[in-house]
Amino acid sequence: MPIRALEFYSGIGGLHLALSRTELDAQVIQAFDWDQTACQVYSANHGGIVNKVDISTLTATQLAGYKADLWLLSPACQPYTVLNPNAKGAMDPRAQSFLHLIQNVLPELALSDDHPQRLLVENVAGFEACIAFSSTRQILVSALQSTGYETLELLLTPLQFSIPNSRLRYYMLAKRKPLSFHAVQGDSSRLWRQIPGVGIPWTDPRLDEESYSTHSTLAIKEFLDTSEHTGGCFIPEKVLLKWGRLFDIVKPTSRRTCCFTRGYTQLVERSGSILQKAEILDTTKIFDDFLAAQARADEDPVKILRPLGLRYFSPEELLRLFSFDSLSPSSGPSFTWPPNISTKSKYKLIGNSVNVKVVESLIRYLFVD
Repeated sequence: MPIRALEFYSGIGGLHLALSRTELDAQVIQAFDWDQTACQVYSANHGGIVNKVDISTLTATQLAGYKADLWLLSPACQPYTVLNPNAKGAMDPRAQSFLHLIQNVLPELALSDDHPQRLLVENVAGFEACIAFSSTRQILVSALQSTGYETLELLLTPLQFSIPNSRLRYYMLAKRKPLSFHAVQGDSSRLWRQIPGVGIPWTDPRLDEESYSTHSTLAIKEFLDTSEHTGGCFIPEKVLLKWGRLFDIVKPTSRRTCCFTRGYTQLVERSGSILQKAEILDTTKIFDDFLAAQARADEDPVKILRPLGLRYFSPEELLRLFSFDSLSPSSGPSFTWPPNISTKSKYKLIGNSVNVKVVESLIRYLFVD
Protein backbone atom coordinates (compact mmCIF):
# COMPACT_ATOMS: atom_id res chain seq x y z
CA MET A 1 0.00 0.00 0.00
CA PRO A 2 1.53 3.38 -0.96
CA ILE A 3 2.83 5.69 1.76
CA ARG A 4 0.42 8.61 2.13
CA ALA A 5 2.05 12.01 2.82
CA LEU A 6 0.78 15.45 3.77
CA GLU A 7 2.90 18.48 2.88
CA PHE A 8 2.57 21.59 5.06
CA TYR A 9 3.96 25.01 4.04
CA SER A 10 4.39 23.43 0.64
CA GLY A 11 5.73 26.48 -1.21
CA ILE A 12 6.72 25.52 -4.75
CA GLY A 13 6.84 21.81 -3.90
CA GLY A 14 10.43 21.03 -2.90
CA LEU A 15 9.37 18.51 -0.27
CA HIS A 16 7.01 16.85 -2.76
CA LEU A 17 9.75 16.62 -5.38
CA ALA A 18 12.21 15.14 -2.86
CA LEU A 19 9.74 12.41 -1.90
CA SER A 20 9.02 11.60 -5.56
CA ARG A 21 12.73 11.08 -6.25
CA THR A 22 13.13 8.39 -3.62
CA GLU A 23 12.55 4.73 -4.37
CA LEU A 24 9.63 4.68 -1.93
CA ASP A 25 6.14 3.77 -3.02
CA ALA A 26 4.80 7.08 -1.74
CA GLN A 27 2.64 9.99 -2.80
CA VAL A 28 1.69 13.40 -1.46
CA ILE A 29 -2.09 13.28 -1.20
CA GLN A 30 -2.62 16.88 -0.05
CA ALA A 31 -0.51 20.00 0.33
CA PHE A 32 -1.23 23.17 2.32
CA ASP A 33 0.05 26.73 1.92
CA TRP A 34 -1.27 30.28 2.30
CA ASP A 35 0.73 31.96 -0.48
CA GLN A 36 -1.38 32.25 -3.63
CA THR A 37 1.58 32.55 -6.00
CA ALA A 38 3.34 29.56 -4.46
CA CYS A 39 0.15 27.53 -4.85
CA GLN A 40 0.00 28.43 -8.55
CA VAL A 41 3.54 27.22 -9.08
CA TYR A 42 2.91 24.08 -7.03
CA SER A 43 -0.18 23.22 -9.09
CA ALA A 44 1.72 23.71 -12.35
CA ASN A 45 4.24 21.09 -11.25
CA HIS A 46 2.28 18.65 -9.09
CA GLY A 47 -1.36 19.03 -10.01
CA GLY A 48 -4.29 20.40 -8.07
CA ILE A 49 -3.62 18.81 -4.70
CA VAL A 50 -2.51 22.02 -2.98
CA ASN A 51 -5.02 23.72 -0.70
CA LYS A 52 -4.67 27.48 -0.17
CA VAL A 53 -5.52 27.66 3.51
CA ASP A 54 -4.46 29.23 6.79
CA ILE A 55 -2.79 26.22 8.40
CA SER A 56 -3.72 27.47 11.88
CA THR A 57 -7.36 26.69 11.01
CA LEU A 58 -6.75 23.00 10.24
CA THR A 59 -8.26 20.59 12.75
CA ALA A 60 -7.41 17.09 13.89
CA THR A 61 -10.71 15.87 12.48
CA GLN A 62 -9.88 17.24 9.03
CA LEU A 63 -6.37 15.79 8.97
CA ALA A 64 -7.40 12.42 10.38
CA GLY A 65 -9.46 11.84 7.26
CA TYR A 66 -6.32 11.75 5.10
CA LYS A 67 -4.92 8.75 7.06
CA ALA A 68 -1.40 10.04 6.38
CA ASP A 69 1.70 7.99 7.20
CA LEU A 70 4.13 10.89 6.72
CA TRP A 71 4.06 14.63 7.43
CA LEU A 72 6.49 16.93 5.61
CA LEU A 73 6.75 20.45 7.06
CA SER A 74 8.76 23.56 6.18
CA PRO A 75 7.29 26.31 8.40
CA ALA A 76 8.17 30.00 8.14
CA CYS A 77 11.80 30.73 9.02
CA GLN A 78 11.46 34.49 9.67
CA PRO A 79 10.82 34.05 13.43
CA TYR A 80 14.19 32.29 13.81
CA THR A 81 16.63 33.58 11.21
CA VAL A 82 19.69 35.59 12.23
CA LEU A 83 18.89 37.89 9.31
CA ASN A 84 15.86 39.12 11.27
CA PRO A 85 17.12 41.37 14.10
CA ASN A 86 13.63 41.36 15.62
CA ALA A 87 13.14 37.58 15.61
CA LYS A 88 10.63 36.60 18.31
CA GLY A 89 10.71 32.83 18.03
CA ALA A 90 7.54 31.20 19.33
CA MET A 91 6.02 34.63 20.06
CA ASP A 92 6.08 35.59 16.38
CA PRO A 93 2.62 35.42 14.75
CA ARG A 94 4.19 33.49 11.85
CA ALA A 95 5.11 30.68 14.25
CA GLN A 96 1.57 30.14 15.52
CA SER A 97 0.26 27.83 12.81
CA PHE A 98 3.20 25.46 13.27
CA LEU A 99 2.76 25.48 17.06
CA HIS A 100 -0.94 24.77 16.50
CA LEU A 101 -0.10 21.64 14.50
CA ILE A 102 2.46 20.39 17.01
CA GLN A 103 0.79 21.33 20.31
CA ASN A 104 -2.89 20.89 19.46
CA VAL A 105 -3.51 18.82 16.34
CA LEU A 106 -0.87 16.11 16.66
CA PRO A 107 -1.67 15.16 20.31
CA GLU A 108 -5.39 15.03 19.46
CA LEU A 109 -4.66 12.73 16.52
CA ALA A 110 -2.59 10.51 18.81
CA LEU A 111 -5.57 9.97 21.11
CA SER A 112 -7.39 8.22 18.28
CA ASP A 113 -4.22 6.62 16.91
CA ASP A 114 -4.49 8.69 13.71
CA HIS A 115 -1.15 10.48 13.89
CA PRO A 116 1.53 9.83 11.23
CA GLN A 117 4.25 7.25 11.66
CA ARG A 118 6.97 9.68 10.54
CA LEU A 119 7.62 13.43 10.31
CA LEU A 120 10.25 15.65 8.70
CA VAL A 121 10.57 19.32 9.66
CA GLU A 122 12.90 21.78 7.86
CA ASN A 123 13.85 25.25 9.01
CA VAL A 124 16.66 27.76 9.01
CA ALA A 125 19.82 27.16 11.04
CA GLY A 126 19.14 29.10 14.22
CA PHE A 127 15.80 27.39 14.81
CA GLU A 128 17.63 25.05 17.17
CA ALA A 129 19.13 27.93 19.16
CA CYS A 130 16.48 30.67 19.13
CA ILE A 131 15.54 31.51 22.73
CA ALA A 132 13.61 34.71 22.06
CA PHE A 133 10.71 34.62 24.58
CA SER A 134 10.48 30.83 24.26
CA SER A 135 11.99 28.20 22.02
CA THR A 136 9.85 26.63 19.31
CA ARG A 137 12.48 23.92 19.04
CA GLN A 138 12.07 22.99 22.72
CA ILE A 139 8.30 22.96 22.31
CA LEU A 140 8.64 20.77 19.20
CA VAL A 141 10.93 18.20 20.84
CA SER A 142 8.82 18.03 23.98
CA ALA A 143 5.53 17.71 22.10
CA LEU A 144 6.83 14.96 19.81
CA GLN A 145 8.44 12.94 22.56
CA SER A 146 5.38 13.20 24.83
CA THR A 147 3.21 12.06 21.90
CA GLY A 148 5.26 8.89 21.47
CA TYR A 149 7.91 9.80 18.90
CA GLU A 150 11.63 9.12 18.74
CA THR A 151 13.31 12.30 17.48
CA LEU A 152 16.56 13.11 15.70
CA GLU A 153 17.91 16.62 14.98
CA LEU A 154 20.43 17.54 12.28
CA LEU A 155 22.23 20.56 10.83
CA LEU A 156 23.11 19.93 7.18
CA THR A 157 24.33 21.98 4.22
CA PRO A 158 24.16 21.20 0.48
CA LEU A 159 27.97 21.43 0.46
CA GLN A 160 27.92 17.97 2.06
CA PHE A 161 26.03 16.69 -0.99
CA SER A 162 28.46 18.02 -3.65
CA ILE A 163 26.37 21.16 -4.27
CA PRO A 164 28.31 24.48 -4.21
CA ASN A 165 25.84 26.34 -2.01
CA SER A 166 26.30 27.15 1.66
CA ARG A 167 22.74 26.82 2.94
CA LEU A 168 22.91 25.42 6.46
CA ARG A 169 19.52 24.15 7.60
CA TYR A 170 17.97 22.54 10.66
CA TYR A 171 16.07 19.27 10.24
CA MET A 172 13.96 17.35 12.72
CA LEU A 173 13.11 13.74 11.96
CA ALA A 174 10.57 11.86 14.05
CA LYS A 175 9.45 8.22 14.12
CA ARG A 176 6.57 6.82 16.08
CA LYS A 177 7.82 4.33 18.68
CA PRO A 178 8.76 1.49 18.63
CA LEU A 179 10.39 2.60 15.36
CA SER A 180 13.95 3.83 15.84
CA PHE A 181 16.72 5.51 13.85
CA HIS A 182 19.37 3.53 11.99
CA ALA A 183 22.99 3.84 13.21
CA VAL A 184 22.14 6.17 16.09
CA GLN A 185 22.91 3.64 18.84
CA GLY A 186 20.90 5.36 21.52
CA ASP A 187 22.45 8.79 20.97
CA SER A 188 19.48 10.58 19.43
CA SER A 189 19.70 13.65 21.70
CA ARG A 190 22.75 15.19 20.03
CA LEU A 191 22.62 17.61 17.11
CA TRP A 192 23.94 15.58 14.18
CA ARG A 193 26.12 17.17 11.49
CA GLN A 194 25.70 14.27 9.09
CA ILE A 195 23.06 11.64 8.39
CA PRO A 196 23.88 8.80 10.81
CA GLY A 197 25.69 5.97 9.10
CA VAL A 198 26.18 8.08 5.96
CA GLY A 199 29.38 10.06 5.39
CA ILE A 200 31.37 11.88 8.06
CA PRO A 201 30.65 14.91 10.25
CA TRP A 202 30.76 18.21 8.38
CA THR A 203 33.84 20.40 8.67
CA ASP A 204 33.89 23.77 6.92
CA PRO A 205 36.62 23.59 4.24
CA ARG A 206 37.48 27.23 4.94
CA LEU A 207 38.61 26.15 8.39
CA ASP A 208 40.13 22.78 7.49
CA GLU A 209 41.88 22.45 4.11
CA GLU A 210 42.05 18.65 4.39
CA SER A 211 38.25 18.46 4.37
CA TYR A 212 38.21 19.52 0.72
CA SER A 213 39.21 15.97 -0.15
CA THR A 214 36.41 14.44 1.94
CA HIS A 215 33.65 16.98 1.17
CA SER A 216 34.28 17.68 -2.51
CA THR A 217 31.73 19.86 -4.27
CA LEU A 218 31.05 20.51 -7.93
CA ALA A 219 32.23 23.72 -9.57
CA ILE A 220 29.63 26.45 -10.04
CA LYS A 221 30.09 26.26 -13.82
CA GLU A 222 28.24 22.93 -13.81
CA PHE A 223 25.08 24.79 -12.78
CA LEU A 224 25.25 27.78 -15.13
CA ASP A 225 23.05 28.68 -18.09
CA THR A 226 24.43 29.17 -21.54
CA SER A 227 25.29 32.82 -22.09
CA GLU A 228 22.30 33.67 -24.26
CA HIS A 229 19.90 33.02 -21.37
CA THR A 230 21.36 35.47 -18.85
CA GLY A 231 20.90 38.86 -20.49
CA GLY A 232 18.31 39.93 -17.92
CA CYS A 233 20.54 39.16 -14.94
CA PHE A 234 22.77 42.23 -15.18
CA ILE A 235 23.39 44.31 -12.07
CA PRO A 236 22.38 47.97 -12.47
CA GLU A 237 25.45 50.19 -12.53
CA LYS A 238 23.94 52.48 -9.90
CA VAL A 239 23.84 49.47 -7.57
CA LEU A 240 27.46 48.59 -8.33
CA LEU A 241 28.49 52.20 -7.82
CA LYS A 242 26.92 52.44 -4.37
CA TRP A 243 27.04 48.88 -3.04
CA GLY A 244 29.39 46.89 -5.28
CA ARG A 245 32.05 46.46 -2.62
CA LEU A 246 29.56 44.55 -0.41
CA PHE A 247 28.67 41.76 -2.85
CA ASP A 248 29.90 38.21 -2.35
CA ILE A 249 31.53 37.52 -5.73
CA VAL A 250 32.24 34.03 -7.05
CA LYS A 251 33.69 32.71 -10.30
CA PRO A 252 32.58 29.78 -12.50
CA THR A 253 35.33 27.57 -11.08
CA SER A 254 34.45 28.43 -7.48
CA ARG A 255 32.97 25.65 -5.37
CA ARG A 256 30.88 27.67 -2.96
CA THR A 257 28.08 30.24 -3.09
CA CYS A 258 26.45 32.04 -0.19
CA CYS A 259 22.94 31.17 0.93
CA PHE A 260 20.37 32.59 -1.48
CA THR A 261 17.42 34.21 0.28
CA ARG A 262 14.03 35.54 -0.75
CA GLY A 263 15.60 39.00 -1.02
CA TYR A 264 18.07 38.05 -3.75
CA THR A 265 18.50 40.88 -6.33
CA GLN A 266 16.64 43.21 -3.93
CA LEU A 267 19.25 43.21 -1.16
CA VAL A 268 23.05 43.18 -1.36
CA GLU A 269 24.47 41.77 1.87
CA ARG A 270 23.70 38.20 2.96
CA SER A 271 21.15 37.53 0.23
CA GLY A 272 23.31 35.38 -2.08
CA SER A 273 26.39 35.50 -4.30
CA ILE A 274 26.84 37.14 -7.69
CA LEU A 275 28.88 35.73 -10.57
CA GLN A 276 32.05 37.17 -12.10
CA LYS A 277 32.11 35.85 -15.66
CA ALA A 278 35.68 37.05 -16.40
CA GLU A 279 37.46 34.21 -14.66
CA ILE A 280 41.07 35.38 -15.12
CA LEU A 281 40.67 38.92 -13.79
CA ASP A 282 41.85 39.74 -10.27
CA THR A 283 38.69 40.77 -8.44
CA THR A 284 40.48 42.36 -5.48
CA LYS A 285 42.79 44.49 -7.60
CA ILE A 286 39.98 45.75 -9.80
CA PHE A 287 37.85 46.70 -6.81
CA ASP A 288 40.83 48.47 -5.23
CA ASP A 289 41.16 50.49 -8.43
CA PHE A 290 37.42 51.15 -8.41
CA LEU A 291 37.44 52.42 -4.82
CA ALA A 292 40.46 54.61 -5.56
CA ALA A 293 38.64 56.11 -8.56
CA GLN A 294 35.62 56.81 -6.35
CA ALA A 295 37.84 58.53 -3.80
CA ARG A 296 39.28 60.74 -6.57
CA ALA A 297 35.70 61.53 -7.70
CA ASP A 298 36.41 60.23 -11.20
CA GLU A 299 33.63 60.85 -13.68
CA ASP A 300 32.78 57.19 -14.35
CA PRO A 301 34.47 54.89 -11.80
CA VAL A 302 32.07 52.01 -12.45
CA LYS A 303 33.68 51.50 -15.88
CA ILE A 304 36.56 49.85 -14.02
CA LEU A 305 34.18 47.08 -12.92
CA ARG A 306 32.62 46.40 -16.32
CA PRO A 307 35.33 43.96 -17.54
CA LEU A 308 34.49 41.65 -14.61
CA GLY A 309 31.15 40.78 -16.20
CA LEU A 310 29.28 40.77 -12.89
CA ARG A 311 25.74 39.42 -12.93
CA TYR A 312 23.11 37.80 -10.78
CA PHE A 313 22.46 34.08 -10.97
CA SER A 314 19.35 33.40 -13.05
CA PRO A 315 16.27 31.71 -11.54
CA GLU A 316 17.04 28.65 -13.68
CA GLU A 317 20.56 28.46 -12.25
CA LEU A 318 19.19 28.69 -8.73
CA LEU A 319 16.73 25.89 -9.47
CA ARG A 320 19.74 23.70 -10.33
CA LEU A 321 21.61 24.76 -7.19
CA PHE A 322 18.49 23.92 -5.17
CA SER A 323 18.30 20.57 -7.01
CA PHE A 324 14.87 21.23 -8.55
CA ASP A 325 16.30 20.74 -12.04
CA SER A 326 18.83 18.28 -13.40
CA LEU A 327 22.31 19.39 -14.50
CA SER A 328 22.01 17.29 -17.65
CA PRO A 329 21.12 19.49 -20.67
CA SER A 330 19.69 16.46 -22.47
CA SER A 331 17.06 15.90 -19.78
CA GLY A 332 15.72 19.43 -20.14
CA PRO A 333 14.04 21.38 -17.32
CA SER A 334 11.77 19.36 -15.05
CA PHE A 335 10.36 22.37 -13.22
CA THR A 336 7.68 24.62 -14.70
CA TRP A 337 6.88 28.29 -14.07
CA PRO A 338 3.36 29.47 -14.88
CA PRO A 339 3.55 32.26 -17.48
CA ASN A 340 2.33 35.01 -15.13
CA ILE A 341 5.08 34.58 -12.50
CA SER A 342 7.46 37.57 -12.41
CA THR A 343 11.22 37.21 -12.09
CA LYS A 344 11.08 38.93 -8.69
CA SER A 345 8.53 36.36 -7.50
CA LYS A 346 10.68 33.51 -8.82
CA TYR A 347 13.64 34.65 -6.74
CA LYS A 348 11.44 35.04 -3.66
CA LEU A 349 9.86 31.61 -4.04
CA ILE A 350 13.17 29.84 -4.64
CA GLY A 351 14.76 31.62 -1.68
CA ASN A 352 11.93 30.36 0.54
CA SER A 353 12.33 26.79 -0.64
CA VAL A 354 14.37 23.73 0.36
CA ASN A 355 17.31 21.96 -1.22
CA VAL A 356 15.63 18.96 -2.81
CA LYS A 357 18.69 16.70 -2.78
CA VAL A 358 19.27 17.13 0.96
CA VAL A 359 15.62 16.43 1.80
CA GLU A 360 15.58 13.46 -0.57
CA SER A 361 18.50 11.91 1.33
CA LEU A 362 16.79 12.55 4.66
CA ILE A 363 13.52 10.95 3.56
CA ARG A 364 15.40 7.85 2.44
CA TYR A 365 17.10 7.67 5.84
CA LEU A 366 13.79 8.24 7.63
CA PHE A 367 12.46 5.02 6.12
CA VAL A 368 15.49 2.86 6.95
CA ASP A 369 14.51 0.52 9.78
